[in-house]
This record gives sequence, C-alpha cells and structure tokens, in this order.
Amino acid sequence: MSPDRSPAVREAIRQAVSVSLATGLYGVSFGALAVAAGLDLPQTAALSLLMFSGGSQFAFIGVLGPGGAVAAVATAGLLGTRNGLYGPQVAPLLGAHGWRRPVAAQLTIDESTAVAAAQHDRAASRAGFWWTGIGVFVLWNVFTLVGALLGDALGDPRRYGLDAAAAAAFLGLVWPRLGTRVTQTAAGLAIVVALGLTPFVLAGLRSWACRHSLPVTPSWWTPGCPRSSSPRSRSRCARRSSSW
Repeated sequence: MSPDRSPAVREAIRQAVSVSLATGLYGVSFGALAVAAGLDLPQTAALSLLMFSGGSQFAFIGVLGPGGAVAAVATAGLLGTRNGLYGPQVAPLLGAHGWRRPVAAQLTIDESTAVAAAQHDRAASRAGFWWTGIGVFVLWNVFTLVGALLGDALGDPRRYGLDAAAAAAFLGLVWPRLGTRVTQTAAGLAIVVALGLTPFVLAGLRSWACRHSLPVTPSWWTPGCPRSSSPRSRSRCARRSSSW
C-alpha cells in the first residue's frame, strides 16, 4: 500500500480485500450449481459477467428448472432491483463522471455498498467501494469458472465454509453499525423474518434435480441421488427428496 494513504483509507482497503476474498470464493458454488441446473460454460460465465449479483444469480438457477426461463428472469430481476436502490446512497460518495459512472453502476452490489457506507471518510468510502467492487468482480468470475469446470471434483463447497464466508464477512461490516436501538430492532426483526420464511422459500432446484435424476447433477448436490433414469431409481430419489 502507498505510504501516503491515510489510516482510514488503508483500513477500508483491508476490509475490501477480506470481503472480496470471502465473496469471490463462493463463486465456486455458483459455477457448480449453474452447470448442474443445465447451463453450459459460456452461459454460466455470462451470468456472472453481466448479471453480477450473487443473490439474483442463485435465484435464477434455483427457479430455472422448476419454473422455466420466464419465472427465473422475473425472480432474478426482482431481487436485482435492490442494487438500483443503492445508487442514491453511493453516488454522492463516489462523484463518478464519464466512463466511471457505468462501471460504478455495474460494481454497485451489496458488498461494495456496505464497505463504502461503513467508512467515515469520503476518500475511504471511495477506496472501499472500488477495491471491493473490482475485487469481488474479478474473483467471483474467476471462481465461477473454477466451479463450472471442476464441478464434482471440488466436492461440497460447504465443507470449506464457503457458504458462510460471504455472510460472515458482511455481518462483520454491519455489526459495528448496530449501535442504536432502532438498528438493533431492525436487525432483530430481519433475523426473525428470515428464520420464519426459511422453511417455505427453499430453492426448488435441489428437489427438482433429484426427482429428475439429472446426469449433470454433482454428487454433493443430491447426496445418494441416482443418476440413471429407471423408474426404480426415480422412485428411490423421490422418497429421499421428500425429506428435504
């Protein structure tokens, strides 16, 4: 790091790097799941390059199988609208003009907004946004390709804690800001709502893929799920899926 950077900027960059690593590594999971959902390598790569919104991407492949392309696009688009709401918050911090504006718009995601908003200095906010946005973009796309190419060879990404890494990093940024009763109440309600809805909003991809015995489905995606299409195999898989 350059010695002329202020302590606030250096701290913002450290946060950005840690968040980028945690979030980017989870791209392995998306790449593997996208291929399991029936997308080919170019399609999987294009989703990460162009859509570049983890929640929307997972929603897309989760709905694609049981709901079809129209439902998948609608669901991903609805989730993606939240990124547009970040614009009014980060635009005054960045002051981006010219070619930087569309680049900043593409990099306006949960993580870059959170790191930028967590800073108390405008220069630190800018550094946090750009370092996080670019870092996540590069690593997310690289590890999306890794996941799509290696698939089964990687095993279950949850074994490495990748499913929790991004959430843990995000929580680490939000936690210091929960200093008032209002923010604590909002966070508490969010936890209650999330836990309450979890049993009812499970992604349909897992049970759908299992019931159809997809040959491209990795072993960690549907443990013990047969790959053949015989009636006996489908019946056994359906019984297993009923417990999910």
